[in-house]
Amino acid sequence: MITRAIGAGSLVRDLGNWQDAGDSRPAYRALADGIRLLVHDGRVPLGVALPSERELASALSLSRTTVTAAYTALREAGYLRSRQGARSTVAVPAERTTVPASAPVRGEAIDLRNASLAAPAAAIEAAYSAALGSMSAYLGSHGMEPVGVMALREVIARRYRDRGLPTTPDQIMVTSGAQHAMRLLLGVLTDPGDRVIVDHPTYPNALEAIRRHGTRPVPVPVRPEDGPAGGWDLDGLAGAARQTGVRTAFLVPDFHNPTGLCLDADGRAELTRIMRDAQVTLVVDETMVDLWLDAPPPPPVAATSFGGQVVTVGSTGKSLWGGLRVGWIRADRDLIVRLTGARMAVDLGTPVMEQLAAAHLLSDVEDLLDARRRVLRERRAALVAALADRLPAWRYTLGQGGMSLWARMPEPVSTALAATGPSHGVLLAAGPRFGVQGAFERFVRLPYTQEPDTLRRGIASVASAYSAVTAGPHIDETRIVV
Repeated sequence: MITRAIGAGSLVRDLGNWQDAGDSRPAYRALADGIRLLVHDGRVPLGVALPSERELASALSLSRTTVTAAYTALREAGYLRSRQGARSTVAVPAERTTVPASAPVRGEAIDLRNASLAAPAAAIEAAYSAALGSMSAYLGSHGMEPVGVMALREVIARRYRDRGLPTTPDQIMVTSGAQHAMRLLLGVLTDPGDRVIVDHPTYPNALEAIRRHGTRPVPVPVRPEDGPAGGWDLDGLAGAARQTGVRTAFLVPDFHNPTGLCLDADGRAELTRIMRDAQVTLVVDETMVDLWLDAPPPPPVAATSFGGQVVTVGSTGKSLWGGLRVGWIRADRDLIVRLTGARMAVDLGTPVMEQLAAAHLLSDVEDLLDARRRVLRERRAALVAALADRLPAWRYTLGQGGMSLWARMPEPVSTALAATGPSHGVLLAAGPRFGVQGAFERFVRLPYTQEPDTLRRGIASVASAYSAVTAGPHIDETRIVV
């Protein structure tokens, strides 16, 4: 069985200042605590092997005895699992802190679970009116278009060309949203039991699709503290591709959900080189690409020197309206043919009316997108101000776009906070929903898609719930001895 390992350099970088001056803990305990917190934060994924004791001791300038004692403490606490003849791998203890049952909702709660904007009503209504007016050209046919109507595929192809990626309509398949596109791709590119590389954290529905297909996510950390354009662990991606035998990777480099980060041009070029050398099919989720708030993104990942085999997923769901249910796949012609054959066993195409409405919207959409971005900038500013006022100890990196902040709390109480929130008038998605096997208990996603006043009231409710969760007896995870 192939075991993925984390390098000493990566672990040392993530540990940072793991033992403060004046810390009364023995060095081995401070080191064990630091590694344990990285496990809960998703920086050290479950199932990976830690560096050898000798390697880590050298990298940290410690005695090997200190590292051995730290590993022993982690093993005794359930954070390392040993197997005969194999390296110990990272785990979480079988017994976890009890989480309170979900509290009853107090009045009309503010819903901060979903990162989505309300529809631009006038534009949507006009698009459907235009679609209805052009439907007559399609009524003489059977109306089933597994690849998509040509009018929409031409518009999508042109938008890729405008962004620097030569594309023809026969490289486009229209789907019923991005989630549908991902399920089609999983069915064609992977078999049950395969491993799939994913960002960590990532979009919860992507993880659910991977699990339901019988494939296994291989998480590679995204590190917001490395800056809004530098959060991707390219060395970690290369190691995961090399060590685990994956054939497919699903990544979100354009205003990543939930962090809002955007991979820069150099990172995109290196990413595609890594995937080409490892013979891994890279699927790029571009559903947030139009939602840049500080600066437009670089050209598409598929436009890089090694991007010829990159598959791209797009959608109108985030930038325009989720109710439109129109997405697409851009790929080489051979893969589009394979996807078409696979799709015939599932459905016979996206409804023509929705496709024509989407074609009308996307043919002249820049003014509408500019307006949507202005709204998001205003609401992001309101959320940031509310956090500074109500929860100043929470930390986050301001992404360059997207719809949410990925906030880190001092205590690992995300699941308890989400359970307690309704009784304080707010609904939240707990951080572990965005990770694999219990990671991100110190994180919560905070969308900035609602009106500024609603966001201010929502953060006030979050602060109230947070105070309730942290006021009672709880374990100080930063000082626990393992």
